[in-house]
Amino acid sequence: MGRSNSSLEDCNPNSAGQIHHKRVIIQNKYKENLVGILHETDSKEVVIVCHGFRSCKDRIPMVNLAAAFANEGISAFRFDFAGNGDSEGSFQYGNYYREVDDLRSVMQYFEQEERLVTAIIGHSKGGNVVLFYASRFKDVDNVVNISGRFDLRRGIEGRLGKDYLKRIKQYGFIDVANRKGNIEYRVTEESLMDRLTTNTSAACQLIPQTCRVLTIHGSGDKIVPAEDAMEFAKHIFNHKLHIIEGADHEYTSHQNELSSVVLNFVQSGSSHDNAQSENKSRRSFL
Repeated sequence: MGRSNSSLEDCNPNSAGQIHHKRVIIQNKYKENLVGILHETDSKEVVIVCHGFRSCKDRIPMVNLAAAFANEGISAFRFDFAGNGDSEGSFQYGNYYREVDDLRSVMQYFEQEERLVTAIIGHSKGGNVVLFYASRFKDVDNVVNISGRFDLRRGIEGRLGKDYLKRIKQYGFIDVANRKGNIEYRVTEESLMDRLTTNTSAACQLIPQTCRVLTIHGSGDKIVPAEDAMEFAKHIFNHKLHIIEGADHEYTSHQNELSSVVLNFVQSGSSHDNAQSENKSRRSFL
């Protein structure tokens, strides 16, 4: 399932000893190598941090979230989905459940390493991916959705332009250019339909009640409106909503608050899970 390359990029003291940054390579089900950085504290527990659309593991929110957990003695793993960052594969628009498959490979890797994944955390598109994962697999107790988009039909025109459906039907694809006019990626009709037919509402309702979900959103987000966060709250059974006032999509001026909210949620969930396990153990002796 996976292999690891380790290089100790730096070491920082923390309460549990040392934090080692270890490069880990995990093969997904499509035989592509996914590259990640493990903030290793030697804890049994590990949290997984997932990036967003055309992003990578090295963007500031992912790095800061992983560092916040490591500073508390909890190992954290941030990685690149296939076709992004340092990972193999080609970038594809849409592709939500293929990224769920990538996350599944990462989960299985840590299971084989006899580690306990206590939370999966996703930013932007990664927020959708962790929710879709929880709806399909029942092996995670804590999920954090940071600025995910509920209605996937929205936000497309801003990237693909007006009349995108008509143009993609006519030509079979749309090339998306940056401000300098350079082509950054191609959207095929198949990949666009993948996004348009991905049903967030149905997926959210399949997340088991035993799974705790936190949605965080910035009130100043101009990429994904905060109204989307309210929709997640309506469709997920065991859900908590936290709005960070004034925060933009990347939480540019709110990194510490973001990390604090995520950390508190996951740690409170771990305490709750431990208490339940202890109660079950006591009952077994009665």
